[in-house]
Amino acid sequence: MFAILLSCGDGNGPDDMTGDLEHIAYGPQPAEYKIPPFYPKMDFPADNAPTKEGIDLGRRLFYDPILSRDSTMGCFSCHKQELAFTDGGATSIGVDGIKGRRSSMSLIDIGYNYKGLFWDGRASTLEQQALLPVEDPVELHTTWPEIELRLRRSKTYPELFRKAFGIKDRKEITKALAAKAIAQFERTIVSSGKSKFDLFKQNLDFLDYDESEGLDMYFDKQPFILPDAQCGHCHNDPMFTTNDYFNNGISSARFASEFIDKGRGEFTKDTNDIGKFRAPSLRNIMLTAPYMHDGSLKDIDAVMDHYMSGGHPSTRRDPLIVQIHLDDIQRKQVLAFLKTLTDEEVLRDTTLSNPFKR
Repeated sequence: MFAILLSCGDGNGPDDMTGDLEHIAYGPQPAEYKIPPFYPKMDFPADNAPTKEGIDLGRRLFYDPILSRDSTMGCFSCHKQELAFTDGGATSIGVDGIKGRRSSMSLIDIGYNYKGLFWDGRASTLEQQALLPVEDPVELHTTWPEIELRLRRSKTYPELFRKAFGIKDRKEITKALAAKAIAQFERTIVSSGKSKFDLFKQNLDFLDYDESEGLDMYFDKQPFILPDAQCGHCHNDPMFTTNDYFNNGISSARFASEFIDKGRGEFTKDTNDIGKFRAPSLRNIMLTAPYMHDGSLKDIDAVMDHYMSGGHPSTRRDPLIVQIHLDDIQRKQVLAFLKTLTDEEVLRDTTLSNPFKR
């Protein structure tokens, strides 16, 4: 026991002292992901079933700046709960003060992104996604061997990893286990089902006239009376995204070579994917400005302007992107409906908040 205490120094312990963790009880408690009653069941890898201990560890890692080069930033830096787990910037800024080229995406309902993560879908699972920001030179800009060493030397993490994954020795702390824990926590970041629209859907609230008209245009429910706002094709209920990738005319490019950011095509190497980006969820859309993959549209009015114009001319622009014809009142009604997608509950959920702040 004396040797164990000497080795737990939050990055300052000797390299050759690892300690034995077998004296710590291992009995993880199975957990369930709480989801709204109208959501489908959430899938997760068979080798990473949620436990209370795994989720608690992941939450701590998510909010711990230990994951960055100089211990000043972490996952939380680009995914702030009060901003629907975005960061409010056009593009995110990393640990070295360098601006990234893409906007931070919301993590709400991230556990349902089965068609790839990031704007380009380059990670197929949350476990894979959690590994990448640490070593990205523009984001947290460190190395996993360094992070593994910090976690092994920590006063607290060896015990937490033992309780979550049953490791016997602190040398068994790996990036794979850290990513599993973070993924477990991120799957708990789910809509509460208590936005005004959700309550309306469950017959627990009513939409006013403008919100109701906006809903009908959003989903094109009255095609012979109201214009189609063309939203539901890419942002359908209940997630308000299809999780697909589109060229939505945000970039003006006559040829594929003219795209500054080639989007999904950069990852797949398929020329048909150049200029395509994930359609994000519109849940909490009023909280996540600026918009688009590059943050080029500063507010929701700019987004409406973009789609009402039909977008920029672009090679392989999706055929769904067409000019939308709404008058001023109808435009305000669509916006009124979008406001009903704001979920205040998930912004205040203390199980998702920073555990280091009491």
